[in-house]
Amino acid sequence: MPRILDGNRVRDDIKEELKPRIQALSASGRPPGLAVVLVGHNPASEIYVRSKIKTCHDLGIYSESIAPPDSITTEELLGIVEQLNAREDIDGILVQLPLPAHVDTKRILLAIHPAKDVDGFHPYNVGALVAGLPAPRACTPAGIIELLKRSAIPIAGKRAVVVGRSDIVGKPVAMLLLHEHATVTICHSKTPDLPGVCRGAEILVAAIGRPAMITADFIQPGATVIDVGTNHIKDRAEAARIFRNSPEKLASFDKRGSLLVGDVDPVDVVERAGAYTPVPGGVGPLTIAMLMVNTVAAAEQRRGGV
Repeated sequence: MPRILDGNRVRDDIKEELKPRIQALSASGRPPGLAVVLVGHNPASEIYVRSKIKTCHDLGIYSESIAPPDSITTEELLGIVEQLNAREDIDGILVQLPLPAHVDTKRILLAIHPAKDVDGFHPYNVGALVAGLPAPRACTPAGIIELLKRSAIPIAGKRAVVVGRSDIVGKPVAMLLLHEHATVTICHSKTPDLPGVCRGAEILVAAIGRPAMITADFIQPGATVIDVGTNHIKDRAEAARIFRNSPEKLASFDKRGSLLVGDVDPVDVVERAGAYTPVPGGVGPLTIAMLMVNTVAAAEQRRGGV
């Protein structure tokens, strides 16, 4: 049986390690502060934001949720960001994506001060990532590296393949793996013989947003498979196909009306991989954990260390 890489366990370890740092910051004047801006009423985004706020509360981080209507203009949202940039009690600013189509997302993300960019999306921080300089790292990619290291999965000298080239996951995780001395290949929709390229991977990262696309044909026996996907299946026939008519899974589908599946086939990965991340419970918990890490580090940096 392959190893299951338990993101919940690693998340809990990271949170415990943060507590004394948060206590030290609080004792020196105030706790770290995180502001989350959620525009409109995207149900998935609302769930993510509630989880982030709850984690802040559990750790003793001050958090503030700002919820302007989806009719807000780019200029009005820029004004909110500028106010947060100027506030001394806010160390991290997170603008929850996606934003409404009429809002200029690039202008908003560029407006966040790089020192408060706890998502790691600002071009300054992306440049620091490429150069290997200290700066906030994108949360999901940073969480993947933590999961591999804390699970004692060797990275140096390994062949890593990343399927997906997004600015949020694909590109930064490829760069982080490169900094850990892996030999990295980035794949996408135009890659010839995608299954063949993936089969060469000792570490395979799937971040493409297509449910169960990575099947046995993509996985080298014994590989470590990191599944970043979070796809909600609402078609019962598709759920039955992906989970091979599992009575347990279909009962869950009938109860909830949907099932969560990653980008990797959940049956094939168990048969082929040496280690893998489940969905849910793999990469997901680490995204919020690394947001907390970035917020605490930003607070320490702004106060010159504690």
